[in-house]
Parts: sequence; C-alpha cells; structure tokens
Amino acid sequence: MNEIEIFNETSEEIKELETVKRLMDYSTKYEGVENVSFNIIIVDNNRIHEINKEYRGVDRPTDVVSFALEEEAFPTIEGDIRTLGDIYISIEKAREQALEYGHSFEREISFLALHGLLHLLGYDHMEKEEEKIMFEKQDKILNDFGINR
Repeated sequence: MNEIEIFNETSEEIKELETVKRLMDYSTKYEGVENVSFNIIIVDNNRIHEINKEYRGVDRPTDVVSFALEEEAFPTIEGDIRTLGDIYISIEKAREQALEYGHSFEREISFLALHGLLHLLGYDHMEKEEEKIMFEKQDKILNDFGINR
C-alpha cells in the first residue's frame, strides 16, 4: 500500500490534483514499487524560488524540485514503507508552461509530478542516455494513463 499525500499550499483550488493522485498510483505500479510514501507539495513561485536558491543555489523560480531521501535507486526494504521524499511544484510555472507548450494544465501538472517521482526513484537526465531513458518513460506512462499533449 502506497502513501501519497498532496498538499496544496496555495490559495487556489486545483481540481486536477485528483488526476495527479491517480497518476502517481498508476506510475508506482508501472515501476513495480510498492509500500512507498512520498509527498507532493504545490507552492507558488516565491516559495519555489526560495527552495531553489537555498538547496540548489539557483536564484530563480523553477517548475519542480524533488528531494529524495534514499541514496540508492532501488533499495530492498522488506515489510516497511519506503519514504521516498518530497516533490515541490510551482503552480504558476505549471500554468505558464501549459500555455507555452500548448497543452492542458492537467497535462503539465501531471508531467511535473511524474518527473519528480521518477527523480525520487533514481532516474536522472544529466547525461544524454539518462535523459533519453527518463523522458521516454515519462511519455509512455502519461500516454498509457491517457494524458496526452
């Protein structure tokens, strides 16, 4: 049983978070991970700017930041819940990028949550080959779940 919590720290009502929650359940099953716990925290640009500056040394807002609590990509823990970490998403960046890329806000916030989850699971995109693997996986999961561009 997975424990996926979504916290909306903005004043906006975000109906798309139900879809995000279902996508996270689907994605963990797709990846074959069970008994995991992680949080998705929806924040504004000011808050994600602070986080980005403090933890990444980048003095500007960003769309998503993940804080993985595990050192290894897929550790073996029998019986216990694996606490993967936290995913922070900027609601304003998600809205801006949905317009910029010409797709729905639902698709963008779902993409950002999935991107963050894959980082928590050990995927990265620093090298070309890693990027290819991670981005193809993102597209496949979103498409299979029914969230298209």
